[in-house]
Amino acid sequence: MASFYLQGPAIVRSFALSASSNGSPATTQRVGPVVLELPLAKIRRPLMRTRANDPQKVQELADSIKEIGLQVPIDVLEVDGVYYGFSGCHRYEAHQQLGLPTIRCKVRRGTKETLRHHLR
Repeated sequence: MASFYLQGPAIVRSFALSASSNGSPATTQRVGPVVLELPLAKIRRPLMRTRANDPQKVQELADSIKEIGLQVPIDVLEVDGVYYGFSGCHRYEAHQQLGLPTIRCKVRRGTKETLRHHLR
């Protein structure tokens, strides 16, 4: 089963599709990334100590997010129920600066091996 979210000017609509080639109900197995709104506090940023953000870019993004909202979700890796963010650093910091409790994320599942690869 796949869920799709359509965002219009002031409303968000969601619907689900499922298909099966043999006529039986489709399983609800998640395949590929899913877009979710996650609390900032739930996203671990393991590379934050080694990378610095451009303050001007963060401020420009914060101004844009305040005016029109986040246009592109950040990428997040989920491993055993824990969320890790390796990209979208400026967007993440802009959300923090604005005091927003959540951020839209494109979440994909990974293994511990995938996580180790990202930490290299």
